[in-house]
Amino acid sequence: MTTLWPELPTAAAAHALPLLEKGLEQDWSRPAGETGWSLVELIDHITLGVMGYAGLLVARPADRYIALRTGTDPHAPVAERLESITIAATLLSHTVRATAPEVRAYHPWGASDRTGFAAMAAVEILVHAHDMTRTLGFGWTPPDDLAEPVVGRLFPAAPAGHAPGLTLLWACGRVALPGLARLPRGRWQWSGEVR
Repeated sequence: MTTLWPELPTAAAAHALPLLEKGLEQDWSRPAGETGWSLVELIDHITLGVMGYAGLLVARPADRYIALRTGTDPHAPVAERLESITIAATLLSHTVRATAPEVRAYHPWGASDRTGFAAMAAVEILVHAHDMTRTLGFGWTPPDDLAEPVVGRLFPAAPAGHAPGLTLLWACGRVALPGLARLPRGRWQWSGEVR
């Protein structure tokens, strides 16, 4: 793996956000791919998810989500809302670095450790950046060096022999792969359990 786990959330944000910033002048109230959210709502979803993963590692609940809720100013410009993703990713990266390997925290898709939450954040950032770029008109696939550890950690049953970036998108129901149909929307999930 070329990326260390603590750096994975910030590396994902550093790769995806400059691409998204190319679309700042576009209408961000439009639907983001097939997600059911607008582009700007999807930014807030990413921020909430990534901040929540940091909170879970800090609070370490065994059977519930934490009460922490984050959001962005609904009147903030898109550029500032995108910045919130970088802030959340940085806070999670610091939390992953400071969390002992034996720590576990609740997630409905499997109690996880610091590597799992780092990988979950990368899914949120990379896959939803793909959703947004579809609407913004950019052709983009998550980079293989960032997608590979995520697929290995969260999608152990993913098919081998394909580019990791495309495999990540397939595992999240976004694309088909040669010989493999696209997974139905809402019928995929990762495995957060520690293996």
